[in-house]
Amino acid sequence: MDKIKTLADWIQQSQNIVFFGGAGTSTESGIPDFRSAAGLYQSEEKLPYPPEVMLSRSFFVKHPEVFFGFYRSKMLHPDAEPNGCHRFLASLEQQGRLKAVVTQNIDGLHQAAGSMNVLELHGSVHRNHCMECGRFYSLNEMMDSSEVVPKCPVDGGIIKPDVVLYEEELDQDTLVRSIQAISQADLLFIGGTSLTVHPAAGLITYFHGKHTVLLNTDPTSYDHKADLLMTDPIAKVMAELGNQLGL
Repeated sequence: MDKIKTLADWIQQSQNIVFFGGAGTSTESGIPDFRSAAGLYQSEEKLPYPPEVMLSRSFFVKHPEVFFGFYRSKMLHPDAEPNGCHRFLASLEQQGRLKAVVTQNIDGLHQAAGSMNVLELHGSVHRNHCMECGRFYSLNEMMDSSEVVPKCPVDGGIIKPDVVLYEEELDQDTLVRSIQAISQADLLFIGGTSLTVHPAAGLITYFHGKHTVLLNTDPTSYDHKADLLMTDPIAKVMAELGNQLGL
């Protein structure tokens, strides 16, 4: 509880908070993370190729049927709902204290909770475009497609999810805006991330503000640099924070 009180005090003293998060922010919404013991990359389920291979650009181009089979079954969670972490951050933004959410997630749960300034480093499953004509398709349209490889009805082009695959570069505008947000923050929340995925993880080095808070159930290489380290489930911590702050 002392850590909750300390963090609540820091929040009240801050006017420019930024949250940098990863897959751990959504596990309590029923979406598996990637690298924990129960994560997607540790699954004992027999897969035709390693997940990292199937989520690469070259594999997508060569084997779109296998890619979409994996993508639909493992990466899409249309029924997932925001948890206490997402809701707390949205409330903090409405207060005017939280200026940006920089996320590695592609699930759109921050927006579903009400957050407005969300910088999605790895894209979103909610945005999909025809690779030929650029026409937009929603997640519902992708889910409703009866084709293994979804095709644009206008010109037959493959509809690609707007998610950053291995071998693809991050969107430069999103990257620049994320760096600006982090570099201007006075309090940086880091939550639900192993800090092993680059270049995203390197963005926290742009923070030069007052306090760094790290919320993650598993150890990271950044633990010794954090001003406050918490290992409880992130939604539980955020819910307790919300009670402490009356949000």
